[in-house]
Amino acid sequence: MKRLNVGLIGSGFMGRSHALAWRAAAATFPLPTTPHLALLADVDEATANRAAQGFGFARATADWQALVDDPEVDLVDVTTPNILHAPMCRAVIQAKKPLYCEKPLAPDAATAFALAREAETAGVPTFVGFNYLRNPMTELARDIVRSGEIGEVWNFRGIHAEDYMTDPDSPWTWRLDPKGGAGAVADLGSHIVSLARYLVGPIETLSADLDTVIAERPAREGGRRAVEVDDQARALVRFANGAKGTLEASWIATGRKMYQAVELTGSKGALVLNMERMNELKLYVTGRTPALDGWVEIPATPAHKDYAGFIPAPGHQLGFNDIKTIEVAEIVRSLCGQGQRPVPDFREAAEIQAVIDAMLMSARTGTWVSVDEVARAAGR
Repeated sequence: MKRLNVGLIGSGFMGRSHALAWRAAAATFPLPTTPHLALLADVDEATANRAAQGFGFARATADWQALVDDPEVDLVDVTTPNILHAPMCRAVIQAKKPLYCEKPLAPDAATAFALAREAETAGVPTFVGFNYLRNPMTELARDIVRSGEIGEVWNFRGIHAEDYMTDPDSPWTWRLDPKGGAGAVADLGSHIVSLARYLVGPIETLSADLDTVIAERPAREGGRRAVEVDDQARALVRFANGAKGTLEASWIATGRKMYQAVELTGSKGALVLNMERMNELKLYVTGRTPALDGWVEIPATPAHKDYAGFIPAPGHQLGFNDIKTIEVAEIVRSLCGQGQRPVPDFREAAEIQAVIDAMLMSARTGTWVSVDEVARAAGR
């Protein structure tokens, strides 16, 4: 394959990030093939043409199905509102083309597992955009955990808090449509669940509490509209390996812009990773003399995976679009049989969604819920 022709559906915040990543990947890393921005689809011709010109796509269309069917499109990238993911992904699977979709994959675990099965049966490669897993410092954290340097993991604390829905007069949007799934727990909490599974392992049982703080918001057509999804969520969790912990998600966390942070406590040490300072990892190990006892701050450098592709000097900072570029590069390598670190596929996205569904069930019933039982009931 001399080049990989990419078709992008959606040109909003995440569509722009994906487009930048596809453009930057081959210039940043030595890839087995070159991504080519072939075709962009959006809600109407004017929007699609404007985005295609701005992002550097060769062509544009207002018909997403035409993009899926286009013989010149090799891979389809879906960055639309959540409610549209499932029908678009099914169309791509039927077309038997590699498929890259933003998270969350589906509104519920049953739909997510069904998509995973359909893709596996059709032999379609799938990828889901949990890009924070590709931060070089996230990979360093997992390497440290796997090496045993901090010993047996006892506790995990994870939070993803932002404030983009804090204003009660901000209008009702697609993020609040219950047909597209849950609220903050799915939109932001899924990232923390992905990190928890990546760093510690499967979550076995949980007890959760969710609530809607702002009960209604202005409707674009006038008047106000009820909010039927959660604004914030928190849960106690028990991992399959015996570790315990907490998960928290909020999109009304006043003052927080991208506070996605995890802390792991182990028998021999601990580590902290905060995506607001995503180029740093804090590490504590036991056994030092009292005069040297304390946390060590490790800055991102070319010694860490993928960093050197962007910057040859240490401490010069990667950003959100850079880790999306790393994710895209891994997708290209995987499609060419050179992938070393698999990007989460539909199967993993369904397992993450099962945790979200378990949190919703626990909040409704006020009981501890088995994630495995939720996953099996959803058709794992």
